Amino acid sequence: MPHFLSAKPDSRFIPLPWQLPLAQWPADLLVALPRGISRHVVRFITVGGVFYAAKEVVEHLAMHEYRMLTDLRRLDAPSVEPVAVVTGRVDGRGDPLDPVLITKHLEFSLPYRTLFDHGVRPETVTRLVDALVVLFVRLHLIGFLWGDVSLSNVLFRRDAGEFAAYLVDAETSELHPSLSDGQREHDLSIAHLNLYGEFLDLEAGGILDKSLTPKVLADSIITRYRDLWGELTGAEEYAGGETYQVEDRVRRLNALGFDVAELDIDTAADGSTIRIQPKVVEAGYYSRRLMRLTGIDAEENQARRLLNDIGIFRAREGLQHLDEAVIGSMWLRECFQPVLEAVPSQLRGKRDPVQVYHEVLEHRWYLSERAQHEVPLLQAAQAYVHDILETLPDEQVSLDEPTVEVRLPANPYDPSAGFVDDEGPLPPDPWETGDDADLPPADFLDIAALRARQQG
Repeated sequence: MPHFLSAKPDSRFIPLPWQLPLAQWPADLLVALPRGISRHVVRFITVGGVFYAAKEVVEHLAMHEYRMLTDLRRLDAPSVEPVAVVTGRVDGRGDPLDPVLITKHLEFSLPYRTLFDHGVRPETVTRLVDALVVLFVRLHLIGFLWGDVSLSNVLFRRDAGEFAAYLVDAETSELHPSLSDGQREHDLSIAHLNLYGEFLDLEAGGILDKSLTPKVLADSIITRYRDLWGELTGAEEYAGGETYQVEDRVRRLNALGFDVAELDIDTAADGSTIRIQPKVVEAGYYSRRLMRLTGIDAEENQARRLLNDIGIFRAREGLQHLDEAVIGSMWLRECFQPVLEAVPSQLRGKRDPVQVYHEVLEHRWYLSERAQHEVPLLQAAQAYVHDILETLPDEQVSLDEPTVEVRLPANPYDPSAGFVDDEGPLPPDPWETGDDADLPPADFLDIAALRARQQG
C-alpha cells in the first residue's frame, strides 16, 4: 500500500493505479493539457473533476520540492499548489517505483513552448520576459534561491494585456531569511545560461521571430532584473527641500505592482539631504486593493484594469460621496456579475472570469470607437461572446495571435513524443534513459522610461 504525504488528504487518490509506472497509466485517467518538456515523466490526471499534475521523481527530490512549494504558498509567492507526495510504490513484481509528486493544475496557464508554437510577436515576447523578471525578483525578495531559473520551469497566465508567471519546479531551490549578493548573482548566471539555451532552441526550431536574437533576449532579462531590483531596494538621496521625492518613489514602486511596507528615511544633521530606502517591499499592490474592495482574486494587471473600471463607474454614476467599499459592492452587482452571466455555461472554460471581463472592456472600447458613441456594457458582452469567445478553443493564447497550422501530437499526454508528422523518432533523452552522455506599457520594466513619464 503506497504512503501519502499531504496537508489535505483526499481519499479519492487511493484507488489510482500506483502499481503502474506513470507512463503506463490508462488514458481514461489522463487529461491532454498543454505542458512543457520535462526531464521527468509528467502526466495530467483528473480526480473528482479536478485536474492535477503528477511527476515521477526520486524520493528526496519529491519531498524537498513538496516542502519548498508549501513554503512558497505560505509566503504568498506565485507558484503551483502542492497536493501530495506518494511514496512506497511497487509494481506487480514487487520492484520499487519512484514516488509521485502531485500538484494542482494552474487553471488557464500555458507553458512557454505552447505560446511560441502559436506564433508570438516580438512585443509579446517582451511581456513574457517582464513576467519572468517580476517572478524572479519576487522570489529573491523573500529569500528564495531558485537554482534552476528557466522558461521551462514557469507557467504563464494572461494578466489583462500582460502575462503573470508562476514557478512550477522547485527541485533545486533553497529558502533563506535573505539572499546575499553572491547568491543572487549565482542565480542570475544560471538564468542567463538556461534562457540563452532555450531561446537558441526556439530559434533552431524556426519558431522564434527573426527579429529576435537569443543572446539579446537573455541579456535583456538580466538587465531588466537589475533595474527592477535596484528600483525596489536601492537607496536614493535628495536635497532637503525635495521631500516630495519620497512620495514619487512610492508611486513608482506602486506603478511596478509593488507595495511599500516600510521606508528607512535618514535626514542629514543640517537638513541638507534626505536618504530613503525601501525596507520591505511586497508585490500585489493592486491585487490586494481589489480583493479588499470586491473579494475578487485577480492578477496584478487585471486588478489595475478592474480598479480603473470601478473608478469610471463611480464617476459615471455620480457616486463620489459614497465610501469606496460601497462602490465596489455596487460595481460587482451592476457590472461584473451581469457580464459573467452573459457568458453561456459551455463557454466558461475558455477564459478565467476576470480575463473575460477585461476582454469585454477591450471589445466595448472597439465597438464604441466604431459606432462613435458609448456602447452599453451588456451589449458589448453579448457581442464579445458571439464575435470572439465562441470562436476560440480553450486556453487560446490571445485574441490577436496569427492563425497557424495545428500539428497533432503523437501522444497527447506526453509532449516529448513529438508530432505525428515528425520524420522518424526523436533522439533519446539522456535524462530519461539514464545515460551519462493605467495598464503597464510595453516598456513595463524600463525604469528610466517610468521615471521620465513621472516627471513629464
